[in-house]
Amino acid sequence: MGTAIVVPGSGSVAGDGIYRISPACLALVREAERLADALPAETVVFSGWAPAGGTPEAEQMLAAWRGADIELVVEPTAAVTAQNASRTLPLLLERGITRAVVVCTRLHGRRARFFFSRLYGPAGIDTSYRLVPVSLSVSALVWELLALPLCRPQLRVARADVRRSLEA
Repeated sequence: MGTAIVVPGSGSVAGDGIYRISPACLALVREAERLADALPAETVVFSGWAPAGGTPEAEQMLAAWRGADIELVVEPTAAVTAQNASRTLPLLLERGITRAVVVCTRLHGRRARFFFSRLYGPAGIDTSYRLVPVSLSVSALVWELLALPLCRPQLRVARADVRRSLEA
């Protein structure tokens, strides 16, 4: 039974025009570092994109990693939470992972649970969540509220994404 830590990214374009992971995302990386020391985890998967050819969130999280010397995997294409779940699932299955800990903010926890449990569970991956307390921003709250009505349609697309990747 293998265990992985999965860290979905978040970021924004800074004042200098460069896309960077958010302070909250960096806090998730630090929590993943602590978890990697506390768990018998074999792998950490960072997932997240960047708009307009910037450095993907996943690669920025990898560069920020200061934790245990374990396998670090980058999934640089996911733009939304549903894709974080659907695009990391094949990476976990390839590695024989049967347990995943998804590290996310408390505010993001509801949507993360919605997608990861519905995609990982049927694939035989027992999923738990480490909810990290970070400063609540109005923009993050608005983002989560606006994203809620999109969950069901995004889940349908994510399930199709998983089917395609597993058939390939």
